Amino acid sequence: MDKKINTVSDGGYAPTSFDDKLKFYIDHFNSELEKACRDFSSREGNGVLSEAMSYSLKAGGKRIRPVLAFEFCRMCKGNIEDALPAALAIEMIHTFSLIHDDLPCMDDDDFRRGRPSCHKAFGEAVGLLAGDALAFEACRAAADMIPDGSKAKAVISQLCSCSLGMIKGQVIDIKGVTPKQLTDMYALKTSMLIKAACVCGCILAGADENVCKAAEEYGYELGLAFQITDDILDVTGDESQLGKPVGSDERSEKLTYVSLYGLDAAARSAREHTDKALAALKKFDDREFTEILTDKLLGRNK
Repeated sequence: MDKKINTVSDGGYAPTSFDDKLKFYIDHFNSELEKACRDFSSREGNGVLSEAMSYSLKAGGKRIRPVLAFEFCRMCKGNIEDALPAALAIEMIHTFSLIHDDLPCMDDDDFRRGRPSCHKAFGEAVGLLAGDALAFEACRAAADMIPDGSKAKAVISQLCSCSLGMIKGQVIDIKGVTPKQLTDMYALKTSMLIKAACVCGCILAGADENVCKAAEEYGYELGLAFQITDDILDVTGDESQLGKPVGSDERSEKLTYVSLYGLDAAARSAREHTDKALAALKKFDDREFTEILTDKLLGRNK
């Protein structure tokens, strides 16, 4: 893709409307993801493992984490191309977590994004290994694609730390979360990778520690709002739009914000965390796109 969003007036392509900019980010990311899939497919000899990895990576989704990596890099006066390695790595880790979440030993979901889950399409063993491989592919991408050694180290450390936090959250989930643990579990399972996307974007733009802290706070609050909204959509959502069955939380007697506090209180909580995320953005200049995105994620229907 030869059009790039830059932070200086150098003739680079810079869409001005929210919708155009979001589409640009997603299209650019998906184009680069296709290249990454071809790359590891060629290294793996186009076997079933790389096929399963690509199947799940290219299944669609909102691409929120890559978009945030791009945008936080741009808000910190960096070029979005600098954030590409982190964007790819984070989406690989996110996809690995979805593949594993769908396994029979976890949530046992047959569908993801409107089509068979990875383990239903390729078998449980290959699905498990595809998730494992994506976690390592993410670290390889960050290590190989980030030219600055100190930034590469910081990004990989952030990715690994947040991934381990996400896994700890899943352990809490499968062991049986208590009401006291619910918010902490959401912070681990959902906020961690969103936080990683924001912080890595800042790191790759050369931002200082205080700016990275503000990005971390934003990611934490947005992740909580995002997961609580997911709880609400599992009750009120449209299955054709969500791409997965609704009501699964209730059928599995899963503890959620909705089951614990009710729909109205859950909605208020999602709004409160969204407002806290917006407050954390005050540290950044030229933040209109991210503010609009934050509010749109609260009002989403899928």
